[in-house]
Amino acid sequence: MSGDVIVVGGGVIGLTTALTLAERGLRVRVWTRDAPGDTTSAVAGALWWPYRIEPVERVGAWALASLRVYERLAGEPEATGVRMVAGVHADTELSALGTWAGEVPGLRQLPSGGLAARLPLIDMPVHLAWLRARLEAAGGVVETRAVSSFTEAPAPVVVNCAGLGARDLVPDPGVRPVRGQLVLVENPGVAEWFVAADASASTATYFFPQPGRLVLGGTAEEDDWRTEPDAGTAAAIVARCARVRPEIGRARVLGHRAGLRPVRSAGVRLGAEPLAAGGVLVHNYGHGGAGVTVAWGCAEEAARLVTG
Repeated sequence: MSGDVIVVGGGVIGLTTALTLAERGLRVRVWTRDAPGDTTSAVAGALWWPYRIEPVERVGAWALASLRVYERLAGEPEATGVRMVAGVHADTELSALGTWAGEVPGLRQLPSGGLAARLPLIDMPVHLAWLRARLEAAGGVVETRAVSSFTEAPAPVVVNCAGLGARDLVPDPGVRPVRGQLVLVENPGVAEWFVAADASASTATYFFPQPGRLVLGGTAEEDDWRTEPDAGTAAAIVARCARVRPEIGRARVLGHRAGLRPVRSAGVRLGAEPLAAGGVLVHNYGHGGAGVTVAWGCAEEAARLVTG
């Protein structure tokens, strides 16, 4: 055997799960088709918030468990990529949220409408590099390797964190892409994040101040497999953000990003089943647009399934 556990998938869900297992004393290998810095997770705007994720009755606990971790990691922002940043969720009512909202420190209704909060904002390239380094310090190994079947993994436990890849790998036709496009611009002095998003719409307006850039969004285009940015979409994103903060319209464009959120029609799949060739397969996929938001909570639950 090459290790106690093989985790398939090197995005934020896979690395966080692998790290959680390694720090519990297991020998862990991560098999990932793409290097962590090239995964969908790397292009995420990455504000902590339960967005486009089901089932609602489980998401709150996962998100709050992750929030507590990010609050601690924010003590070392340059190393971890996690900062606590103030901002506004426009057109959102506190009464419309789940019970989890009552446990978010400082989350409050604004008299003019919307919610104000100080939430984790994660610089994903930095955070993914930190996760990998901490995993390797705990004895874990990351290998760039494509997987066509879970039976290829020579370990008694395999953890499926393949994201959109689970559509073919499981196979699970309920997993489908929701395309997101972003524009990176020079920050003209924006210090707080802003979100105006409708979960039922294909577009949203948001901007996140990240180190060295301002991230503008975005889109939520269902069943759209395009991974190349579209110029017309980019122009529309900048225009929507500029209606909120006019100075954004004059900011120099630094780059464009597009990624595919791994949405699952039945919600997150987090559970265990026997492998056909013996051993255990633990599923942890289908996190939609909130992989960062629930990563640590889901990793803890997956670890309990592995060690239980």
